[in-house]
Amino acid sequence: MPVTTGRRADAQRNVAAILDAAAACLVRDPDASVSDIAAAAGVGRVTLYGHFSSRTELVDAVFVRAMTRAHETLDAVDLDGDARQALARLVESSWQVVDESRMLLVAAQRALPPERIRELHESPLRRVRALLERGRADGGFRSDLPADWLVAVFYTVVHGAADELGAGRLAATAAPSAITATLLAAFTPPGERVLADALPLDPS
Repeated sequence: MPVTTGRRADAQRNVAAILDAAAACLVRDPDASVSDIAAAAGVGRVTLYGHFSSRTELVDAVFVRAMTRAHETLDAVDLDGDARQALARLVESSWQVVDESRMLLVAAQRALPPERIRELHESPLRRVRALLERGRADGGFRSDLPADWLVAVFYTVVHGAADELGAGRLAATAAPSAITATLLAAFTPPGERVLADALPLDPS
């Protein structure tokens, strides 16, 4: 029993080391190879393949872990009260999560099929959809367009900002205000004033 327990503990340490190394390598280079990741983890390729049968499976595991941690972070965001103010708070936290994991998303998009990427975003998107539905019900958000389309707009704008940041065309400090302003303009019912008070403070 102690031998078995020790082997299991060694395996868990190896998996944790591989996932940590893979995340770090993929952030630096979304096309990092299995050899690069194994070397960074301090294990051999045989050991790595003993836990992950392919690079695709490893990238999937890294992205699942990142999305799980993101979900836990966003669970702490207060989404009560005015839906537009709540949207600003969600963008502030969501953006930090996306900014931290944007290169992992690039790696995932290159290795995984689009339907898998969408599946792994389902939990965060359910949170967005619930907030939008509440805002639509109380008149803060437009109801003349399908809710699924508004969710897609949220997803597209946030990840578009990540792309702009990566290209050097958007500063990280300016991103929350830019995203929130764009989403509020898109979500506010036609003819109504966009709630400027919901915008994060401009760091400039």
